[in-house]
Amino acid sequence: MSITRRSFVGGMAGLVGLAGSSRAAFAALAMPSSPITLSVVDVAGNLALTQKALEAYATAKPNAVSRFVFSKAPAPELPAKIKAQQAAGRLDIDLVLTGTDALSAGLDQDLWTDLTSHLADLPKLEDIYLPQAAKMQAIAKNHGVCVTYYPSGPLIEYMPDKVAKPPTTAQELLDWTKQNKNKFLYARPANSGPGRTFLMGLPYILGDSDPRDPAKGWAKTWDYLKALGENIEYYPGGTTQTMKELGEGTRDIIVSTTGWDINPRVLGTVPKEAEVGTLQGFHWVTDAHYMVVPKGIADERLAVLLDLMAFMLQKEQQAYAYDKGYFYPGPAVKDVPLSMAPQESQDALKEFGRPQYDKWIAEAPLETPLATQQMVAAFKLWDERIGAGKG
Repeated sequence: MSITRRSFVGGMAGLVGLAGSSRAAFAALAMPSSPITLSVVDVAGNLALTQKALEAYATAKPNAVSRFVFSKAPAPELPAKIKAQQAAGRLDIDLVLTGTDALSAGLDQDLWTDLTSHLADLPKLEDIYLPQAAKMQAIAKNHGVCVTYYPSGPLIEYMPDKVAKPPTTAQELLDWTKQNKNKFLYARPANSGPGRTFLMGLPYILGDSDPRDPAKGWAKTWDYLKALGENIEYYPGGTTQTMKELGEGTRDIIVSTTGWDINPRVLGTVPKEAEVGTLQGFHWVTDAHYMVVPKGIADERLAVLLDLMAFMLQKEQQAYAYDKGYFYPGPAVKDVPLSMAPQESQDALKEFGRPQYDKWIAEAPLETPLATQQMVAAFKLWDERIGAGKG
């Protein structure tokens, strides 16, 4: 584990202290006198996991929300948009559903509402989260709430009819790309879950000096990515394109995660017979999605959002996160078995899930992603040193 038991217990104790003090010191915000429309922007593909639960809130609380307006945007573009709206005093986004990418960028630019004084309006997070989801929650620094979680990757995904002997080490992968020019692909890390998981997982696989310091501790990783890039045609702006190209036969191996392996096969984007593997020295780099509120939201709207967040952490709503494997498993909350999920989710995972995932999750170390400043630095360094070489 990258986080010691002592630091984890200490961090959770801090969370307990914050929650306890806030419950004693702060009163709940007043709800609006009439139902409101909430604007939700998804920059992580999270609506696939949560839209049904969000809509269930509108049904359960018609006096709070009249309707939701959902939209999607690329994660790298959202912080600048929100910053501009905040500067103009014309904020029209109530809730952002984000991964660690836009979460970190927003923390770095101080865009998100600090929820520390409102923890009393939420369940006791230290009591309900899965242990690793609790570690992911700590990354948000109380400026967001973890709503879904999964071990992520990095995995390699390949077509067995094209790759008879898949690489099992980083060196074998590099050698394979040299022999099969332009047949390997991964997306820009700043806008791709598998891309950034690959970026953050390589330092463990390669035995770099400090896997948590991209500026000073990733010498092997940057050299490896540069060498790998000589055999890559281009870097797509998102993961979906890599899946399409694998499915169409343009690429034979791509970078993947548990969810990005399962869901595209359920949807038929990637053939069912696609296989996955790990590279020697593999550590899971965990991932999560968060509900974050831009600074500048009126108190009555924040009151509804806090009530919504509490609702989204209920086990019944968390069960929707199994979806069709997109963020496998998905729930961030403890004791939400697959049997609680909709039947279509159970059927999809029975047919397209992989038994080896439970074994790999139990056996390989689980690492949290980089901290905010380090993640922002890693994205910038990749863009400059690796991505820029392909325009």
